[in-house]
Amino acid sequence: MAKSKVKTAFFCQSCGSQYPKWVGKCTSCSEWNTIVEEVVSKPQPNDVKSTFNINRTSKPQQIENIEISDIPRIKLPGTELNRVLGGGLVPGSLILFGGDPGIGKSTLMLQMSLRLKGSKTLYVTGEESEQQIKMRADRIGNKNPDCFILTETSTQNIFHHIKELQPDVLVIDSIQTLHTEVIDSSPGSISQVRETTSELMRYAKETSTPVFLIGHITKDGNIAGPKILEHMVDVVLQFEGDRNHIYRLLRSIKNRFGSTNELGIYEMHGAGLREVDNPSEILISNKEEQLSGTAVAGTMEGNRPLLVEIQALVSSAAYGTPQRSTTGFDSRRLNMLLAVLEKRCGFKLGAKDVFLNVAGGLKVNDPSVDLAVISAVLSSGEDMPISSNTCFSAEVGLSGEIRPISRIDQRIAEAEKLGFEKIYISKYNKKGITAANHKIEIVFVSKVEEVFRGLFG
Repeated sequence: MAKSKVKTAFFCQSCGSQYPKWVGKCTSCSEWNTIVEEVVSKPQPNDVKSTFNINRTSKPQQIENIEISDIPRIKLPGTELNRVLGGGLVPGSLILFGGDPGIGKSTLMLQMSLRLKGSKTLYVTGEESEQQIKMRADRIGNKNPDCFILTETSTQNIFHHIKELQPDVLVIDSIQTLHTEVIDSSPGSISQVRETTSELMRYAKETSTPVFLIGHITKDGNIAGPKILEHMVDVVLQFEGDRNHIYRLLRSIKNRFGSTNELGIYEMHGAGLREVDNPSEILISNKEEQLSGTAVAGTMEGNRPLLVEIQALVSSAAYGTPQRSTTGFDSRRLNMLLAVLEKRCGFKLGAKDVFLNVAGGLKVNDPSVDLAVISAVLSSGEDMPISSNTCFSAEVGLSGEIRPISRIDQRIAEAEKLGFEKIYISKYNKKGITAANHKIEIVFVSKVEEVFRGLFG
């Protein structure tokens, strides 16, 4: 009897493209040395048993005849996760939840499952035992009789238990540990990740059950697996933060049901993750004495105004070549702002080391922090402190002009709520702002020189 031949194919580890033979460069994503060989043994379509007993056929319809049903979102416990998801959990959505090892992904998902009362939740783990999950649940301190734990990695067995349990929410920890009998390759491979995600996506859409997929992160900071994984899901969430800090940031990279500009902030404790309702108060340090090199910036993360502390240190270059180092801020934008200060304003910073840090471990991309950055640099360079009751919110242009920014009213209101007495903004934001309605003093400036004179005389 002839022995069946093992079928293999070559896949790109970056984008998931398939090739009949090995090539050095992927023609789809232009990455080098990412093609690997995997065993592929797909059965014939008539050999694959349907996982779900749902017979639904689609036919073309005119777009005018399609009726929109108002499906209510599932409100999750807390406000941060609801905000990032766009107002709640959409039934039938597939959510990819990625983050660095040890950042708290499993803790947040288990915490959500334990606090989601009234909805049957199935937490499937392929990385931990039931005893480990139970120990973490006891540490979190929430009890929920509707939360079920399953330790399984085979999708066929998982769907068998799903058929019996009929959960309202499904959590998979993690997608890289699952494997399906349809593909004859090891768990975590390109083909396995793609096929298991496809099966879970089909289950989510056919049963209107929301599914969370926890994903691993590569050393480059990208979600492990083929890039097509992020195209298949509806929402991609990124859980980030420095393990040396207690704060964790939840961002939405992709969201088909809401904005991608929202930000959720958590605080890591021994009993789990605590939501931070007013992050501005904790991101600004309380100092007993005035120190040079610090300035407070009014920024926006989605619809949430934030006040963050910018710290700068300017010193003489010890080794002849000046250093430019940033943490939480774009280093190229810092170089641009330093060039503006030297070219347009006459400050000699070419032979100085400049170090910049955003306090609290945040990463800020809003250009409205430009004015606070140059103020902190000038404060450190001149060794003159800035008043702790002053904040800044404006963009700086290449010619040294102070440019206007959007939603300035929310930034002013946030600064006023936290007790600041003065805020520097662009004079081009003056239209539409009534200074009499605010107790805080609003200083309108148009050039960097005006800011320097107002701060240091």
